[in-house]
Amino acid sequence: MKLSPHDIAQHSNRKSCWVVIRGVVYDVTEFLAIHPGGAKVILRYAGKDATKAFDSVHAPEILGELPKTLLRGHINPNEVPVSIDENITNQKQLEREHNSPPPLRTLINLYDFEKIAQKYLPDNAWAYYSSGADDEISKRNNSRAFSKIALRPRALRKIPSVNTATSILGFASSLPVYVSPVGIAKFAHPDGECALAAAAGKEGLVQVLANGSSMPIERVMKTRISSNQPIFQQLYINKEIERSAETVRRAEKAGAGAIWITVDSPVVGKREMDERLNLAIPATDSDEEGQGVAKMMASSISPFIDWEILTWIRQLTNLPLVVKGIQCVEDAVIAYQHGVNGIVLSNHGGRSQDTAQPPLLTLLEIRKFAPHLLESDMQIFIDGGIRRGTDVLKAIALGADAVGLGRPFLFSLSAGYGENGVRRMLAILRQEIEANMVFLGATNLKELRPEMVNASRLEKELIGNVKL
Repeated sequence: MKLSPHDIAQHSNRKSCWVVIRGVVYDVTEFLAIHPGGAKVILRYAGKDATKAFDSVHAPEILGELPKTLLRGHINPNEVPVSIDENITNQKQLEREHNSPPPLRTLINLYDFEKIAQKYLPDNAWAYYSSGADDEISKRNNSRAFSKIALRPRALRKIPSVNTATSILGFASSLPVYVSPVGIAKFAHPDGECALAAAAGKEGLVQVLANGSSMPIERVMKTRISSNQPIFQQLYINKEIERSAETVRRAEKAGAGAIWITVDSPVVGKREMDERLNLAIPATDSDEEGQGVAKMMASSISPFIDWEILTWIRQLTNLPLVVKGIQCVEDAVIAYQHGVNGIVLSNHGGRSQDTAQPPLLTLLEIRKFAPHLLESDMQIFIDGGIRRGTDVLKAIALGADAVGLGRPFLFSLSAGYGENGVRRMLAILRQEIEANMVFLGATNLKELRPEMVNASRLEKELIGNVKL
């Protein structure tokens, strides 16, 4: 059925919401309540063309999952008005296209990629990726914690070569580094998580696919360079718990190697940069001004779970289980007692509760108050603020099995760099890790020991009233 712009404009609210994607008109009224990103993100485009907004975060095959009963007709896409925020985005995109990004060979550290990303990413993408909670104290302190630890180089060690290989949940990794779950990677590059998978495969790394991935897991798995390349699935527990069960079953069917349940964000943090950007976008009849991308994406996460959720997941799958978001030694011990395969010391990149302590400090808590965890079969990972090879080595020397990077992977995708940008970023990190292992006199990761670092400055921040 051919529809006119007037026909579609009559359906621009929560009671009747139509959107246009590639000339096809969909009635998504009933879908609003179950959209993983929340209803409000769709309502912005009610009665309008949502093609560019859809393509920026979704793979085309997602449309095939929509019931045919949602189709209402067709229209020439050029006849349908776009939203005001899309007009603003288009304007700024044209400005960026006039200035080509620098050649990858001129980028020599991970901070260079961040600067490029800030310049070339759309404003809403930069705000979503970069923003931290409140005053962003935790975000900054994550990095500062590493600067408080000094290395203790050794001389005359005769190191002809170094081996950076390790094992993450039984899967080989060429570096003690993995791709942390990062949502909506299509904001950074059209290939999104698929570009990350391609780069990770060629570099021999593990990738954790975000619960809010812009690419379906089946497509990401097809991008792998071999069937043995490990992809793990992140899991947020949905308010409608059956949706989380479906995520686990779908991941296991697709061939995921582990489930990483994220527990450090039961509610979304107050990410003011993200929210402030959206103040410029007019609110819909049911939208709240200042509703950032992060808050909309997290609207379906359930805050009503406890440690028993691990028992529930174990009933769904036998895949290895990692708890991501441990922020104190007490919870690290509880996780161990529940028999998980791994934990991630993380404060969500400083995006949840501001002034939450740096994950590196949590690692020192474990060393002091529960050292048996470091000798157990439970692997300990850490993320947040890692930008240098020396950061990686400090974490490993203090007992971490591997470290996760999130934002650097997104930043290296941006400005059109895609897979090549990610591989360039990893080559820089790899070189820093290898060179500094030589300085420390270590030929492999197992030779990285606590005595290779001086953590006295950071240890002064340890509390003395922990009760286990």
